[in-house]
Amino acid sequence: MSRVRTGPVLGLTAQTVLLVGLAATVGLDVAGWLAGLGYGVVTCVALQRGLRRRGVDRLGPADRVTLARGVLVGGVTALVATGFSGPTPLSVLVPMTAVALALDAVDGWVARRTGTASTLGARFDMEVDAFLILVLSVQVTPVVGPWVLAIGGLRYAFVVAGWLLPWMRGALPPRFWRKVVAATQGVLLLVVAADVLTRPVTAVLAAVALALLVESFGHDVGWLWWHRSTRPTRVTVPTPVAALPSVAALPSVPSVRPRVDTITDRPFVAHQPV
Repeated sequence: MSRVRTGPVLGLTAQTVLLVGLAATVGLDVAGWLAGLGYGVVTCVALQRGLRRRGVDRLGPADRVTLARGVLVGGVTALVATGFSGPTPLSVLVPMTAVALALDAVDGWVARRTGTASTLGARFDMEVDAFLILVLSVQVTPVVGPWVLAIGGLRYAFVVAGWLLPWMRGALPPRFWRKVVAATQGVLLLVVAADVLTRPVTAVLAAVALALLVESFGHDVGWLWWHRSTRPTRVTVPTPVAALPSVAALPSVPSVRPRVDTITDRPFVAHQPV
């Protein structure tokens, strides 16, 4: 019988409490409730599945920080969805987004400090970042234009391309500039979402964010294309003729040959622009 991990359930509970608080203070409409709860449920299910697949019962210290950041992202999602039918309460959305972006540096520090870094934690952190950037892109679309949605959608397009093109699923080497671009996206979009600058200036900031993202993705796609034919070669050592057994000495059962096309456990690679 599968066990229920308490970490994701607590995250969903905290998400619901936050939505109730937002509804009681700034107000949430039906779209906001559906978006916030839907995000919370999907996050809970995905995290529960990730813990079960890795045989882990509880979240690590850094994962708890990421979960808290994810709860804030759920609140931002609800506010942005509510803004479709009325003005978005920027006095709440901007500070909440700022805290979520600040915690992005905290969970990595905690993971290194406690020695609890894991592939699950890195993937969880990446997905929270990616979705926050997508939500912010939706928020600033009326101010900048529909083209800004490319900032939030480019990473998901990269993942879909990996489903269609096998060479796009290769493992990318670490690159510090990729992390710089990822952090820049959130900061620039937050400034645009705060609506404290003139429209031309906000458009320039969004264009800079998109240009940096395209450069980062372009570099990674080019690297994957350049290394698409790289495969480990199998070295065959010839056996001396004298060491070969005679045909009569061979057993009369079918021989079992090792599979050449063994599938390796390659980590899931998704670009980290956010």
